[in-house]
Amino acid sequence: MKKDEVPQDPSALVGVTRDVCYVKDANGKYTTDLSIGWDVKKQALDNAWEDINERVTEAALLVKKGEKSPIYYFMELKLMDLPVLAGYTGFWQFTIKRHFKPSVFKNLNEKQLLSYAKAFDITVDELKEFNG
Repeated sequence: MKKDEVPQDPSALVGVTRDVCYVKDANGKYTTDLSIGWDVKKQALDNAWEDINERVTEAALLVKKGEKSPIYYFMELKLMDLPVLAGYTGFWQFTIKRHFKPSVFKNLNEKQLLSYAKAFDITVDELKEFNG
């Protein structure tokens, strides 16, 4: 591709990151240029964000219905999975799964809640008071 053909289609990551593209300059030599994105990448990112938003909405609904604890919601909201959350909190993955149960969540002590709050970058009160 020529330097003047580098795609510059804005996406969800515009202003956050840019892609390096190898292009030919006016002399026909390879060089690099920066692209803010291209349409195919934009579509893929938009689809991914739609999926993420659906998962977060579903998690909030499950908390509201009393089927999951706020830990489940914040894990989805912060784009974490069980291994990542386990790494941040120091809890075993099966322990975190137990903490997804509202009946178990309401009996967590302050130290456990603080571990989750730190992992999610929120306060303990925000964690305890979230109800979907």
